[in-house]
Amino acid sequence: MVDEKYMKAIINSAGYGSRMGDLTKELPKSLVDVNGKSIIERQIETFRNNGVKEIIVIIGANKDKFQLNNVEYVVDENFEKHEQLGGFMEANKHFRGNIVISFGDVIVDNNIMRQIIESTHDIGIAIDLKWEKNYDNRTQHPRSQADLALIKSNKLIKIKKNLDFIENHQLGEFLGIMKLSGIGSKKFLDVFERLNSSHEGKFHDAPSFQKAYLTDMIDELIQTNEDVNPIFIDGVWFEIDTIEDLENVKEKIS
Repeated sequence: MVDEKYMKAIINSAGYGSRMGDLTKELPKSLVDVNGKSIIERQIETFRNNGVKEIIVIIGANKDKFQLNNVEYVVDENFEKHEQLGGFMEANKHFRGNIVISFGDVIVDNNIMRQIIESTHDIGIAIDLKWEKNYDNRTQHPRSQADLALIKSNKLIKIKKNLDFIENHQLGEFLGIMKLSGIGSKKFLDVFERLNSSHEGKFHDAPSFQKAYLTDMIDELIQTNEDVNPIFIDGVWFEIDTIEDLENVKEKIS
């Protein structure tokens, strides 16, 4: 019998993190130190604090640097050929049951993680409606690079960069974390496998399906009339994409 409450996490840490400069030439971005703990150690700690014991880490660039305990590794041998979506789908055998999938450069507090895990949506996307404050004193990663979601009647209707607010809608930033139920995991995997075998040419904002980001896949689910629901978060979170981000986070986190 499948435990309907059982949850696992998939963290994509396969990329180079080139925007961090020399710091990530020989070190994966998720292993960058933030006041004594790496980004991914903080992620894993938060998952485990909220009852998630099975954690899958997708690795690629400088994969030999990973020495984490009690995680399962999936090696992405194609990380230089595809983007985020392809990286996540290297772990496709784990897209079963309840899962939380996360970028490898996001730190959230326990309140946010609990809100995400407790979501009852089949396809839930972590969204911050107070997103604009995240870009104060952030020059290397400006607002124009935020992944924004347009929401109406508690459903996402569009997700991409440079979205404008529309009256009677909500506009929030995607944290880079989504939660899928067993039903949602199957839908996600089915759509991916169909597109992977047949799609040609441009794919949403990506030049090809192979170069698609997670947001392109979310937009595909929206446009094929799947219910994609926001998980409105309330708490503290950080994206560490640049050296400036890292220095700002070090000032705010213990």
